[in-house]
Amino acid sequence: MGRPTIVLGKEFYYPILATFGIPGNLLTIVILSRGNCGLSKCITVYMVAMATADLLVMVINALIYHIFSNRFPLSFLTLTPVCKFILYMTFITFDLSVWFTVSFTFDRFVALCCPRFNTRYCTQQTATIVITAFSVFSFLKDIMVLFAYETQNIINKVHRGCRASVAFFSSPLGTVSVWFHSACVVWIPFILMTVFNLLTVHRILMANRARRRLQGHRSETHSDPEMESRRKSSILLFSISGIFILLWLTAALSFVTTRLTNTAYYRGDRTDPAYIATETGAFLKFLSCLQNPCIYAATQRKFRDELKNVLKSPWTLIQRLCRKLG
Repeated sequence: MGRPTIVLGKEFYYPILATFGIPGNLLTIVILSRGNCGLSKCITVYMVAMATADLLVMVINALIYHIFSNRFPLSFLTLTPVCKFILYMTFITFDLSVWFTVSFTFDRFVALCCPRFNTRYCTQQTATIVITAFSVFSFLKDIMVLFAYETQNIINKVHRGCRASVAFFSSPLGTVSVWFHSACVVWIPFILMTVFNLLTVHRILMANRARRRLQGHRSETHSDPEMESRRKSSILLFSISGIFILLWLTAALSFVTTRLTNTAYYRGDRTDPAYIATETGAFLKFLSCLQNPCIYAATQRKFRDELKNVLKSPWTLIQRLCRKLG
């Protein structure tokens, strides 16, 4: 009997995802770090942080955990201590990806809705402090992961692999840890992003109506730079946070319905609906780490121009070398 479709899908999905996700996020970091996209330093810090977190997800979660560890079952990556550390890092990288997106959403909410506060909050220094604080919080919060998994197999007296510890997840501490993780990575970020976006939409609509009233009928025949800038900022914000929520929704629902203690997911039948739902949610969740480069390319003209310049630069360098050698 052949392997289940979802298992075959994983073998193709993660290599394809890493192939596009790693260079895509690397290019995004390079382009944004050059500072030629017409973005403020504050926004650039958040966007570089999000791209860095997404890159780490692609490298650690997709490449190392889902590809290398599975393809090379007897490598040092499958040693239980190494496996636990990799799992620990997979939790951290997703935490960073989520909370950096929340931080960006809140920063844009302050910038668009709190004119008296934005000059003090929307700064490069504040952005750096926020990113650092969430990074430290994620590393501390996920330490419990190191105690939540146990050896999966003992081969030639060597402990290899990791599996969820039933004793841990059945304990009160394990139950609290599961729901605390779910709240911190899914539900609290979802609620915050939804609230911030709704308040931002309301503020933008009210500001646009007031501006039209002040300008009279001129808005019908003349472009308004301020409204155009506000429109572009809102498109970028809603694209990033809106698509992020949609892609994480399946993972969030499957997490609640199956829980981390679901034995079918960790040890049993790969055709079980709970396992399929969890893996499908994981597919979409990973896809969220590839969304931002696509969004930037679709919504930001200067980003597209810089992307072209970066892609052309190796060929330009080769041409210059050929001319000098010639």
